Amino acid sequence: MQALTRVGGTALRPNKVATWALEQRALRGMATKQTITVRDALNSALDEEMERDDKVFIMGEEVGEYQGAYKVTRGLLQKFGAKRVRDTPITEAGFTGLAVGAAFQGLRPVVEFMTFNFSMQAFDQIVNSAAKHHYMSAGQVTCPIVFRGPNGPAAGVAAQHSQDFAQLYGQVVVPYDAEDCRGLLKASIRDPDPVVFLENEIMYGESFEVDAKVMDKDFLLPIGRAKVQREGTDLSIVTSGKMVGYALQAAEELAKDGVSAEVINLRSVKPLDREAIANSVRKTHRLITVEEGWPQHGLGAELIAVAIEECFDDLDAPPERITGVEIPMPYSTPLETAALPHPADIVRVAKRMLNI
Repeated sequence: MQALTRVGGTALRPNKVATWALEQRALRGMATKQTITVRDALNSALDEEMERDDKVFIMGEEVGEYQGAYKVTRGLLQKFGAKRVRDTPITEAGFTGLAVGAAFQGLRPVVEFMTFNFSMQAFDQIVNSAAKHHYMSAGQVTCPIVFRGPNGPAAGVAAQHSQDFAQLYGQVVVPYDAEDCRGLLKASIRDPDPVVFLENEIMYGESFEVDAKVMDKDFLLPIGRAKVQREGTDLSIVTSGKMVGYALQAAEELAKDGVSAEVINLRSVKPLDREAIANSVRKTHRLITVEEGWPQHGLGAELIAVAIEECFDDLDAPPERITGVEIPMPYSTPLETAALPHPADIVRVAKRMLNI
């Protein structure tokens, strides 16, 4: 008597089982991609990590009842309860200190700042408590904690809410698209050390197509490894976060003039993938860096230092930085626009570098 396999209540004989399996595999192959926003990528990563590990909890301003200032924590209070999604009426220094203490005891807090400008109120807790205890305890105390929230210029929020903190903290992750957000946030939550996870307010509603593997519950991206977002041969554009999108737009525009620009998405700025930067510069012989922060002591200065130290003899032109203007962010929309880099700036500098 032949064994039967049941699928959806229907009994299938072995030959039909094989046919059904092939059909299902084909259907899966047709639906290997889906579109997801940055906000939903972050939300799903939090949801899955909280479900996977009951030591993970979220703390911050309006993360529960209000569903998060930018709705990244939407639905998590209803699913996991107030014990694991904790609104707090106290200051940033207060709730950050509580979360750091919880991490010392083996929990895995995710601290949301409504904006990373507010993290200045908790600077001592992040830098002196969370970041240093593992070293100062000779490895006896770990602090598995993630500090996350929107970083850098948004729109119309003026000088006190527009600063870029990528160069200020220790282990800093800066995602660009939905794939980055899922893979890097999951890796950050599972990391045994403190991670500062810098998102961008303007990117939350942006949609990206992702492969099916990105939606796997165990999809992780290694912290400290850059991604070649676009292959090229004539010059390297190295950047992170929202500026990756601007670099890709500039590369498309340059391609109309026959220029092949390579775009490197750093994904994290500390640790920095020096090898990926050097390999790209060795191939293209030119380097442009892009950031929204200020030029002096900024990310671009470090990237250019890497190029000089690792592959000076490969450079055919002086590296150039494209940055924000070194002023407090204006509130006026036209002045704000003028103070920040745009794809046209990248195109202009690239053409000058190539003598076009």
